Amino acid sequence: MANFTAADIKALRERTGAGMMDVKKALDEANGDADKALELIRIKGLKGATKREGRSTAEGLVAARVEGNVGVMVEVNCETDFVAKAGPFIEFSNKVLGAAIESGATDVETLLAFELDGKLVSEHVIEAGALLGEKVDVRRIARVEGQIVDAYLHKTSKDLPAQVGVLFAVEGSGDAAVEAIHDVAVHIAAYSPTYLTREDVPAELVESERRIADETARAEGKPEQALAKIVEGRLTGFFKEGVLVDQAFAKDAKKSVATVLADADAKATAFARFRVGA
Repeated sequence: MANFTAADIKALRERTGAGMMDVKKALDEANGDADKALELIRIKGLKGATKREGRSTAEGLVAARVEGNVGVMVEVNCETDFVAKAGPFIEFSNKVLGAAIESGATDVETLLAFELDGKLVSEHVIEAGALLGEKVDVRRIARVEGQIVDAYLHKTSKDLPAQVGVLFAVEGSGDAAVEAIHDVAVHIAAYSPTYLTREDVPAELVESERRIADETARAEGKPEQALAKIVEGRLTGFFKEGVLVDQAFAKDAKKSVATVLADADAKATAFARFRVGA
């Protein structure tokens, strides 16, 4: 009989994030030697890497950090929430974030090609998948710069790491600006705007919304002389839904985000929002 206990199984699961049966089999094969079992889990994981290539990675986490006037955020994915909350996956994700910061990468391809601890980040990804027994992906990266940059991470479940992440940058200074941009970063996490300002909305999308508003108003039998005003009103509603500075502020719906920032002598310059799997 192999020389290991339930406590040994639990300890190795915490070290690797691997499933219980995989851990038990490895300990059996290693005759209770935890270090050897860990090695076996990694070897078997590497052999199964090809089989995992087509699997879906809908779970994971978002990690972010601000250093000076630069904020960097990454989304790292895995297959199950069990692995997403495992220590080794969280540790690996933080390593990826560190590489993203050090490399200055603005896209995943550049990040994966960056050398970290003598190996490409892409190789670290494969090894992480081998250790965890699941497909692991670095899905996306964001880099935001500004006079003040705030990072906000939100847990949608207390049992999981952050599933939503926001970077928000402004022009401004002072305590009022710092407080305001953090509040707006939290707002972005909750209200998921698509664009920063109206000028950022593609012209063809605006024209499409204008046409739909006009056709809808005509179908509703609105009077011809009122159409222009109705269309502009509905277009304003469209902007208030998807444009950050036009949105009603989460903490005070009587104010727009633009007003809140202006009151703090700050102006929005950039943002990024990730939600795992979205």
